[in-house]
Amino acid sequence: MAETTAIRAHARARKVRVLATLGPASASRDMIRKLYLAGADAFRINMSHGAHADKAAVIAAIRDLEQEFGRPSTILFDLQGPKLRVGSFADGLVALKTGDPFALDRDPTPGDTTRVSLPHKEIFAAIEVGARLLLDDGKLVLRVTACTPDRIDTVVEVGGALSNSKGLNVPDVVLPMAALTEKDRRDLAFALEQGADWIALSFVQRPEDVAEARRLIGGKALLLAKIEKPAAVDRLEEILELADAVMVARGDLGVEMPPQEVPRLQKHIVETARRLGRPVVVATQMLESMIRAPTPTRAEVSDVATAIYDGADAVMLSAESAAGDWPEESVAMMDKIAVSVEADPGYHARIHFTETPADPTTADALAAAATDIATTVGAKAIICFTTSGSTARRVARERPSVPLLVLTPSPEAARRLGLLWGAHAVLTRDVDSFEAMVAKSKRMALRHGFARAGDRIIVMAGVPFGTPGSTNVLHVVRLTGDELLNYKRVQ
Repeated sequence: MAETTAIRAHARARKVRVLATLGPASASRDMIRKLYLAGADAFRINMSHGAHADKAAVIAAIRDLEQEFGRPSTILFDLQGPKLRVGSFADGLVALKTGDPFALDRDPTPGDTTRVSLPHKEIFAAIEVGARLLLDDGKLVLRVTACTPDRIDTVVEVGGALSNSKGLNVPDVVLPMAALTEKDRRDLAFALEQGADWIALSFVQRPEDVAEARRLIGGKALLLAKIEKPAAVDRLEEILELADAVMVARGDLGVEMPPQEVPRLQKHIVETARRLGRPVVVATQMLESMIRAPTPTRAEVSDVATAIYDGADAVMLSAESAAGDWPEESVAMMDKIAVSVEADPGYHARIHFTETPADPTTADALAAAATDIATTVGAKAIICFTTSGSTARRVARERPSVPLLVLTPSPEAARRLGLLWGAHAVLTRDVDSFEAMVAKSKRMALRHGFARAGDRIIVMAGVPFGTPGSTNVLHVVRLTGDELLNYKRVQ
């Protein structure tokens, strides 16, 4: 990954990132490599399934890509979060009829067509008359008619078959439950031990959930908040102020909200995240039919394209790459869609429908200026020196029309940039002078194929060098094309 390493992988021919979930269909070393070559920029490890020992082998395989291709690898650990489930039934399965009464109580006795146990005391403490209870991913709907500390009486509004341990959603109230369960805390400790780049926090309801996770992470990884509950949408800006990134988790969001509301909410979340300068991932059911088919539907292709036109930093594959029959093909398709969208002459104008006003800081002013200057002088790339990645995030928020080459001495920063729109991170030694900064920028732009002789590039850095958060230099330079000649790399 260092400057002394032979360059074996060039920048992607697109700016949006592809996040691929690994699972039974893609956990082998060979398949992980294939997914990377097909277009995966980052890998999601779902902590809802599997043993830590198995995941450690997957993590090692991902990190080995760094040595083979000379590129930083990015790993996101997705914590399961609190899963709400009903108890069991005496016959294993019941049929609930629309209009019939049905109760949920704290009695562990197996249930029947009139009642079932609910092993979550927090729900009894928060539920209100008139609230909805959604069962089995929203297939069944109950309406609360009465409640006590030990029993919730409902009427079945949408009936159907209900079996043991099916999931339960409570969209109409904020539950007094921590976003991190004991299992999540164990999984988080494991993820940090394994050098996690990103931690995804599931079922966020309020800013306090994010604050608690940040405290436990202690700066060892970046935190992504998954927006999948109405309560989180209501407090989106507060949550984003505390999170490093956000995910539009459309699966559970589409259960707890009417499906026709999800597209509007997706655009709202993407726009808000971009305005606040937080990377945003759009996820769930993007190429769902490719779990079993080698090609997607036209509607799915349009769905992915819409997220890219809206300016999402990354689009994610779930079961398509984790458990489907066509994991490599699904990643390749996501890559092709992104390349096609970004080749649209109208793409650049569309992603700037969202206004991203700069904060009143020198770094933000320079990031906005760099984007404008690149267009005015026809620069081929913006070269950004950073130790924490913050400068790169500021530039990416502006969605420049040219590539962003990020040079950093920090392996952690390089890996974390794998979810950032347009960023091509390279791990390299830091510079200690203005002259060294300019010389290295020229060499790296040439070596990584971002510019050629006669091209202009824009260089951003902070003085004094190596000081996080000190971006205060913007410099335009023209390449002669001979910068690599007679240059002896320091070993």
